[in-house]
Amino acid sequence: MAKKKRPAKKAATRKPTAKKAAPKSTASAGLNFNQAMIYAKDVARGAAFYKDILGFKVIEEFVFEKTVVYARLRAPAGEGTIALHQANPGQNITSDGVRLYFEIEALDDFCEKLRKRGFYFTQLPRMMPWGWRHAYLNDPDGHEISLYWAGEKRFKKTVMKAAKEVEKTPEAKPRR
Repeated sequence: MAKKKRPAKKAATRKPTAKKAAPKSTASAGLNFNQAMIYAKDVARGAAFYKDILGFKVIEEFVFEKTVVYARLRAPAGEGTIALHQANPGQNITSDGVRLYFEIEALDDFCEKLRKRGFYFTQLPRMMPWGWRHAYLNDPDGHEISLYWAGEKRFKKTVMKAAKEVEKTPEAKPRR
């Protein structure tokens, strides 16, 4: 029996697909702040503070010999991250001259919740001379933290003359 000749197959034609543009690096648009590295005597204790007290989300942890030696965490709002890194034994980890700032609109309520949980503030929320409302505290390793609300003033120049007037207002007094 003679084999029937099959017609030649047509070459498959592909519709051109639109290539997805690679995501733009924020660095190409200019310098972008990535994170702050904080050295800690006990990374697990520090991570628990930032997670359980301030609401950060753990992105990753690195464990070496059953000890957390590195943790990277993301702020509960926005894209800010911090990294906690195990300090070397005997390493001085004080952060004189550096303070971490975390902004929250409901500053007074947030601080009151922490205070009710027994957390100590070096300064309860009050209006500062530059027009931002601040509270100050320390993390477990003594790193200074400012919880604040600046709102629209955050990216504006501060006017110290106006700030002096703010000091005279009732809002400048600490709230209990």
